[in-house]
Amino acid sequence: MKCFALAGSLLLLAVASPAAADDESGRIRVIGRASQEVAPDFASVEIGVESRGATPAAALDAASQAAKGIVATAKELGVAEADIGTSAVTLQPRIKTVRLPDGTMGEREDGYTASNRVRVRLAEMGRLGELMRRTLDSGANRIQGISFGLRDPAAADAAVQVAAVKDAKAQAERIAEATGVKLGSVIAIDSPPRAESPGPMPYGLAMKAAAPRGRTAVPVEAGSIETSAEVDAVFAISR
Repeated sequence: MKCFALAGSLLLLAVASPAAADDESGRIRVIGRASQEVAPDFASVEIGVESRGATPAAALDAASQAAKGIVATAKELGVAEADIGTSAVTLQPRIKTVRLPDGTMGEREDGYTASNRVRVRLAEMGRLGELMRRTLDSGANRIQGISFGLRDPAAADAAVQVAAVKDAKAQAERIAEATGVKLGSVIAIDSPPRAESPGPMPYGLAMKAAAPRGRTAVPVEAGSIETSAEVDAVFAISR
């Protein structure tokens, strides 16, 4: 369900000299604004595993095996291959502090740590909690974060921009009526570019160990995404 909240402000009502254009005696300038809240249509979550091993291969193999379980679980829930992708693979030595024979403290290698993270984009957001719960059961022990977004943010931008133009025209009509003049045609409309399109809405969640085995889905609420637009419009005042 979409809802628009409209607001605007009068910037200028100027009366031109008699030498102005034939069909106008002044101008009305307004700022039209609109905002829109829409429900996100996808959720994106990064799920991974961190494993330890005595050798680099052992650590990486363990992480890889768990990552396969994450991918398989996502596919079982109907997620398309195009919406599943590896986001990071890391491998590094573990270092621990030890006391050396001469009594001083030093460092030495203590095996290896490997991690594999998979980004999953889910259209059925109602199954997001189930996805996270089931991937933990398959070996995942990291949930780096969740975000919600729009697959077509340009459409949301376009809709709210149209609403902003309508708001500007409505303001100009009210001003013209209040001052007893006739509103003419639009002279110019300037729509400042947005700093950025509506992006994914973050939802933080970090887990360092798998929860106790069970069937309880993780509760997640998607909320809504707000977009806004502003236009600077100038209308003629007819004779």
